[in-house]
Order: sequence, then C-alpha cells, then structure tokens
Amino acid sequence: QVQLVESGGGLVQAGGSLRLSCAASGRTFSRYAMGWFRQAPGKEREFVAAISWNGGTTYYADSVKGRFTISRNNGKNTVYLQMNSLKPEDTAVYYCAEDELLVTTLNYRYWGQGTQVTVSS
Repeated sequence: QVQLVESGGGLVQAGGSLRLSCAASGRTFSRYAMGWFRQAPGKEREFVAAISWNGGTTYYADSVKGRFTISRNNGKNTVYLQMNSLKPEDTAVYYCAEDELLVTTLNYRYWGQGTQVTVSS
C-alpha cells in the first residue's frame, strides 16, 4: 500500500522560506511522477509543481514559478518543495501526490494527508 507523508510545514513571515518533504513508501518510488498541490480555505485544490520519475522534467504553476523548486531524491524515496519569497497568498494545506503519469491536473492516484503552511504578513 502506498503511503505519502508530508512534513516541513509551519508558520513563516512573508519573504521567508520553508522546505516541504514528502516521504513515500509502498512501491518503487523512482518509477513514478510526483506532484505538489495546495488548498487554501474556501478554495479548490490547485496544482503547484510536478516532477518526473528521474527529475528531468518539472512543471510549475505560474503563481510559484521562480520562487518554488521541486526536487527528488530517489535514494531516499522523498520529494521536496523548496519555497522561497513566501507570500500570504501561499497560505494553504500542501499535499504531495504520486502517479504513473506526469500531469499538472488533480488526476494523481495517491495522496498524502497534507501539511499546513501559514505565511503571515
């Protein structure tokens, strides 16, 4: 059974940085694409970033491009989201997800439980 566990969320001031981690288990991590999504209160879940199985291809939402970086360490079965220059509008619950296909939609098979990121102004 696939399990995804996010960590690294917290409270940070605007302009600050956080690094989220997502540890995967249950199947061969290095074969699958990974994505990060977020959901703010009262809003729909939205795409943030995605990375291919080998890290060779990445995609970002326009709202985070140039500020966030997705990466992965297949030896540690972990995907990361480095978030810099954080803004109050980045406040949300952040989720990682795993699937066979690298897509920027919500069509991922497996999801973590989420980690809260709060950016104060």
